[in-house]
Amino acid sequence: MTSTDSIFKSFLTKEDFTGYEDPTKFAEYKPKLDAYRKRLADAIPQELATKLPKDIKELIAEQFNAVEYLYNERLLSPKEFEITDTPAASLLANIALGKWTSVEVYKAFAKRAIIAHQFTNCAMEFFIDEGLKRAEELDAYYKKNGYTVGPLHGLPISLKEHIKYKGKITHAGYVSLIDNVADEHAANVEILLKLGAVFYIRTSQPQTLMHLDSANNFTGLTKCPFNLLLSSGGSSSGEGAVVAFGGSVIGIGSDIGGSIRAPAAYSGCHGFRPTTRRVSLLGSVSSGAGQESVPAVAGPFARSIDDIELWFKHYINDGKPWNYDAWTLPMPWREVEKPKAKEITVAVIRDDGLVRVSPPIRRGIDEVVSKLKAAGVKIVEFTPPSTKLAYETVNKMYNCDGNHMQRKLLGQSGEPLTKLTKWNLNYGDGSKQYTVAENRELNVIRDKLRNEYNDYMVQNNVDFILSPAYNNVAPHSEEVFNWSYTALFNILDLPTLSFQTGLVQDPKVDVWTEEDKQYTYRSELEKLENENYKPEEFKKAPIALQLSGRRYFDEEVVSAGKLIVDDILKVNLYEQSK
Repeated sequence: MTSTDSIFKSFLTKEDFTGYEDPTKFAEYKPKLDAYRKRLADAIPQELATKLPKDIKELIAEQFNAVEYLYNERLLSPKEFEITDTPAASLLANIALGKWTSVEVYKAFAKRAIIAHQFTNCAMEFFIDEGLKRAEELDAYYKKNGYTVGPLHGLPISLKEHIKYKGKITHAGYVSLIDNVADEHAANVEILLKLGAVFYIRTSQPQTLMHLDSANNFTGLTKCPFNLLLSSGGSSSGEGAVVAFGGSVIGIGSDIGGSIRAPAAYSGCHGFRPTTRRVSLLGSVSSGAGQESVPAVAGPFARSIDDIELWFKHYINDGKPWNYDAWTLPMPWREVEKPKAKEITVAVIRDDGLVRVSPPIRRGIDEVVSKLKAAGVKIVEFTPPSTKLAYETVNKMYNCDGNHMQRKLLGQSGEPLTKLTKWNLNYGDGSKQYTVAENRELNVIRDKLRNEYNDYMVQNNVDFILSPAYNNVAPHSEEVFNWSYTALFNILDLPTLSFQTGLVQDPKVDVWTEEDKQYTYRSELEKLENENYKPEEFKKAPIALQLSGRRYFDEEVVSAGKLIVDDILKVNLYEQSK
């Protein structure tokens, strides 16, 4: 047993796993799982697939860069590259002006999504023919009427699998739900269809939806498209991979502890966690129904901040989600002008006091802060308060029901528990079931934390907080244990943008220094995470950070993101071939 294995097992003390795994029960589900995988394989039109240069296991072992290969080998036609490397606003304008049809746009993205899946294993379901029919209907409408059905007419959008889609299995990573066919669309699907979106792929997620990774008993692991050895993140695992690869314009995921921001950061795109109740979650399957201490949120993935803004503007202002979901606030998306660099103050978190960041993240912070200062942004160093309390509290909130729903959903099929499911079942107090009074005490702590951070920002005129999205770049699969950098903003409920810095890991530069090697670990969790970083095993992993704003200042965060990403860092993920 390695040192890291020993440390990992030392954390598994709060759940004895009684009532979960049962090989006899699981044997009854295996034929259904085999059929599920066969349907996924059969749903891929071979004329849209590509031939991999080597067996996928070899590519993973050699840290293959699938995005680089896509461009170097010209796996798409010039027209397909032109279409799939066009930002959302221009893409929609070209369709609305009749320059491109919805069908040709759809076919280009469907092909790129299939190639993305071949390399990264990002899909749980394809429905290519259905998507094509939808695109044909949109073209027929446009030809007849001379205008589009809505502001997202013809826009290819990917969906995390746990979002219900009428007539399709929605299992949320639980084998026991393999026969759960949705009888209606989730609210977000209804809204986006009305606005003109085209759907064709539902993407991967981990067992329990509570990993910053992707392991499940349906399709296995999803990989980072820029280094196939590494994880795409989770729990919106496939969304990070397919959007970063360019297989959809915008992807819809969800986030309760980092599940949008981590896969965006690891996979190489941008992702936004909005403040709660701005985006509907009605019709999404999970174990967390009724849990209101730290609610999940839904939000977009994209390759540009403009695309994120465009999605919010149309989804909220045109879609009016409050007409579909009473939980959603009737709060229109505001027009917020992009700020001037000299007008904003950014507080920088370099270390949250719990887990030290790895060398590439340290370099990413240093370079971004340097560029922000040069542009005129006021930078203040920020040692975040009460992070241990925040992390311990949010972990208790996740499992307040004593894992009751997880045990029910997992135990029904007796499916094998993945490594990180065992980890997340031990969050907080594991199998301890909290009383109502105890749960309320946690909520009181949460509210005090929210006011502590809000007071800091108000009293110090801080507009935004810049922080790591994780203590490392994309980790190895099933080796991501720490959620502290993302979950902090879930318990605080701050709108947070995970963005690419334009930097990637360099094994020759991003090494532990001699001083680092003398470092005394503050916890076994920190040791577990830091010892997993070996520079030679993370080649070209994207380096991403987070930008957070005050609660319900979502528009300001997106606008500042455009300033920082577009103007100061000059990151353009649509020009990765250059």
